[in-house]
Amino acid sequence: MAKSILITGCSTGIGYVCAHALHQRGYHVIASCRQTKDVDRLRAEGLNCIQLDLSDPRSISEGVKHTLELTNGRIDALFNNGAYGQPGAIEDLPTQALREQFDVNFFGWHQLVCELLPTMRAQGSGRIIQNSSVLGFAAMKYRGAYNASKFALEGWTDTLRLELHNTNIHISLIEPGPIETQFRENAKRAFLKWINIENSAHEQAYQQQLQRLEKEKSNNAFVLPPESCIAPLLDALESAKPKARYRVTTPTKVFAILKRLLSTRVLDKFLMKAT
Repeated sequence: MAKSILITGCSTGIGYVCAHALHQRGYHVIASCRQTKDVDRLRAEGLNCIQLDLSDPRSISEGVKHTLELTNGRIDALFNNGAYGQPGAIEDLPTQALREQFDVNFFGWHQLVCELLPTMRAQGSGRIIQNSSVLGFAAMKYRGAYNASKFALEGWTDTLRLELHNTNIHISLIEPGPIETQFRENAKRAFLKWINIENSAHEQAYQQQLQRLEKEKSNNAFVLPPESCIAPLLDALESAKPKARYRVTTPTKVFAILKRLLSTRVLDKFLMKAT
């Protein structure tokens, strides 16, 4: 029997390429997207795809119900991937902007896991893979809302792993660094929604941020394609002893080492230069 997996955030990027890769590998993939136009597009490409909006609790519950109907009541794995980045200095972000960031990047994931865990417990097995970020353990300026959501996700996931240690439900984090996706386009939209550039002490820095977000391609020398996340996802799904963390891209691996070795003061000097 083909193993079933629900993947969120499949319209583009990491979720999109992983959904297709696992489908080709023989998994029963249930891809999900927020917008119905993307659901229709992925269905036309041969994927089972459902509508699921991580900012809407009712949509999440309906997505879980639909998923279990498609998989005959079994779910072998969940890949929590759907997220976006809210740029802006902490002092310029209204509380509602952080609420919306956490609704999608954290609270929606929490609800989804909690609604699928009873099925995994009943069947005696499961895999939960969370797509975090280098920004889940190394903060960078003007990414405070996203940093906070990913830091929270890392602590939440570590806790879940400890609480499920005596079960056959395995928990893993994937921590990508710079990946070439449409992340910047969505971030720019969120930036313009909430940030008043002209009235900010960070106006000059924001102009540089906008230039970065408007580029079609990343100028980061270490950027990798979204396909670079397929191999760690497969290991997290298929290894008898999956890792707690899979670090993807050189920056993630380097900063993980630097955080262990350097003082906060020295590490800050490196993080201040990061873009």
